[in-house]
Amino acid sequence: MPQPILDIRGLTKVYPGGLKALDSVDLEIRKGEIFALLGPNGAGKTTLIGAVCGMVRISSGTINAFGEDLARHWRSARQRIGLVPQELGFDMFDTVERQVGYSRGLFGRAPDASRVEEVLRSLSLWEKRGEEIRKLSGGMKRRVLIAKALAHDPELLFLDEPTAGVDVELRRDMWRQIGALREQGVTVILTTHYIEEAEEMADRVGVIDKGRLLLVDEKDEMMKRLGRTEAHFTLAAQLSELPPALRDYPVTLAEDGRTVCYRGGDGTGKGKAEVAAVATALVQSGIVFTALDQRESSLEDIFVGLVEQQGLAA
Repeated sequence: MPQPILDIRGLTKVYPGGLKALDSVDLEIRKGEIFALLGPNGAGKTTLIGAVCGMVRISSGTINAFGEDLARHWRSARQRIGLVPQELGFDMFDTVERQVGYSRGLFGRAPDASRVEEVLRSLSLWEKRGEEIRKLSGGMKRRVLIAKALAHDPELLFLDEPTAGVDVELRRDMWRQIGALREQGVTVILTTHYIEEAEEMADRVGVIDKGRLLLVDEKDEMMKRLGRTEAHFTLAAQLSELPPALRDYPVTLAEDGRTVCYRGGDGTGKGKAEVAAVATALVQSGIVFTALDQRESSLEDIFVGLVEQQGLAA
């Protein structure tokens, strides 16, 4: 099996006062993948990124990047890592082109006007190259952050809430840019509140809450394993109880007696088959339904469920 580009073992961060921001996190990131790290505010996502990027001093554990221990080789490793932070951080009175060029030099790269141009063009910033950053829209400022992170050609790129506060059109444009980075061989770790970003782009997904990594899995496998089917049958007449024919199915009768609710399946198609069987059983029992509303679990449903389960277990 190929060596992971990032290998985190037992990573723990305890702040003065006792707050445990990271709790024995183990995580491997594969070269060339897009990995989405999901979690609510305060879950530990930004602390994890800060630990890898050298901005947070860890309490215990190890971080290996590119096969090297970051504790001993942080300078050389950091030159191969890019970061797009949540907060806008640059000289607002400087121009776009100068800021991106400066960021390249900051990581020890020789000046390269053609590379800076290439990065700016890829993010639709070339026409804005001479503009002062303070005059740009919020979405364009966020693009400049991405350009600064890409200027030194990182092999591993962290995107911490990269599309927060931008409109849907710009968000989708950024998704395309991130997809292009993967095609170039860049490994991307993405934190986001927008679950659709993970569904759209990620190869694997991790869920973190209260500093603990709850689950890491292939996105499609997670959907299959934890996905559910939900269906609501609206009845033509009120029922006082479910018919015997439905006893073998995960169904309930709403309090008003006018809706039969199914929730089951396993993400493999079992749920859809059982919904059809429930419909047949209702008809055979002489029960008429006037509407059927059916949906499959989204990644957001799975995420919320995991976090709620964690909260109940705590």
